[in-house]
Amino acid sequence: MNRYKTPLRYPGGKQRLAPFIFELMLENDLLDGDYVEPFAGGAGVAIDLLLADRTAHIHLNDLSVPVYSFWRAILTKTADFCRRISSASLTVEEWRRQRHILSRASQFSQLDVGFSLFFLNRCNRSGIPSGGVIGGLRQDGEWRMDARFPRNELIRRIEMIADKKSSITVKNMDAEKFIREYVSKLRKETLVYCDPPYYKKSDRLYLNRYEPTDHSRLAQTIQRHLKHPWVVSYDMTPEMIG
Repeated sequence: MNRYKTPLRYPGGKQRLAPFIFELMLENDLLDGDYVEPFAGGAGVAIDLLLADRTAHIHLNDLSVPVYSFWRAILTKTADFCRRISSASLTVEEWRRQRHILSRASQFSQLDVGFSLFFLNRCNRSGIPSGGVIGGLRQDGEWRMDARFPRNELIRRIEMIADKKSSITVKNMDAEKFIREYVSKLRKETLVYCDPPYYKKSDRLYLNRYEPTDHSRLAQTIQRHLKHPWVVSYDMTPEMIG
């Protein structure tokens, strides 16, 4: 099986940490428990654990409406989403149309917005939705925009995830509110993995960015309100090393 489980390419994706997270679950008697990501993004670790039957239920949250729309769409409109992958026109004209949808998300359906996020994620350099298209607008680069769009493989991943939809909850909340009001009500056997936006360059990588004061406030929220076992990861910066 392909080592990638999530359909999204995500800056700083952490799927490679899944074995480490699983070891933490083993050491803390959290097997068959729940797993939570307040900053889901591509949810690489969550999806890896779920498909390997190493957690009973995953709770994904993301404040970004397009990211939330993607996860909801593949769970509730799976067949429609997969048909769009099969028939997607991988042209610069279509890329421009999908960019238009993403920039005016409130005017389109959840399926439209979720697919636009997915399309740009797969066709843009490094998977950055606001970035440029692979191969450039003239499509004369070393790679073309279809380089990261293996239709059958992506459909397979989405269908595997959708088969587990009864074990997936998706929320669209501010991460701190999610921790205080939602995570606090989950059962004792729950591990929370917080992977906030990078401290550096977050404005270039994500649809939602964090300022230094946001990081400080998040740290206080985790320490004061998060009563379940938790793990936090960050980019290596002097501010984080302290």
